[in-house]
Amino acid sequence: MERRKALKNIGMVFGYTIAAPTAFSILQSCSEKAAFADWIPSFFDKNKGYALAQMVDVILPKTDTPSATEVNVHVFIDKFINEVLPEEQQLFTKSTLDVFMDKVLSESGKNSFEDIDAGDLDPLLSKYLAKQTDEEEKIQQNTIGAYMKAINTGEKAELNQDAACKAFAQNIRNMAVWAYKTSEYVGEEVLAYAPIPGEYIGCGDVEELTQGKAWSL
Repeated sequence: MERRKALKNIGMVFGYTIAAPTAFSILQSCSEKAAFADWIPSFFDKNKGYALAQMVDVILPKTDTPSATEVNVHVFIDKFINEVLPEEQQLFTKSTLDVFMDKVLSESGKNSFEDIDAGDLDPLLSKYLAKQTDEEEKIQQNTIGAYMKAINTGEKAELNQDAACKAFAQNIRNMAVWAYKTSEYVGEEVLAYAPIPGEYIGCGDVEELTQGKAWSL
């Protein structure tokens, strides 16, 4: 799939930075988790965590490489939010998740998150992850910025439904891609990987050096 080819080359798109050893330690602790249907999240409610796991598999489905949940992307996201993000970002994530998931239930006509499937998530993800114009992106950034500023100063603030859903979908998409690229399998089997670097080549053709792949480390 073209999405898979693009994934091999794109960089980290999530708006937070984290040291590589910290990211790898979180992923390593996730490696023995059970299937996501029985998964008990640390940050998300269990039923919403189940929906989240399906969501990342819609974003990164199984093709010639594993799906997002097969490399524990959902577990990484949950642990990262719970252990690394500051409290205000945790609250923002939880509030936008609630709005997004309520929208999923409303659009699907279902009453339980356990009944949600990929077919319920795909239309909303397609809508809220669609490419924006520069003007639309600027409006979204300004809306989120004004909301966070009001919250941080103790003022009452509220996001409209579309802005909240878009913020949640984009954040989860960005974290999912980052976690997927950071996983052991993708790092060693999909990206260009050299655990013991050799000679330094300052200027070389990427197709010859790595067959067009980005470096894992």
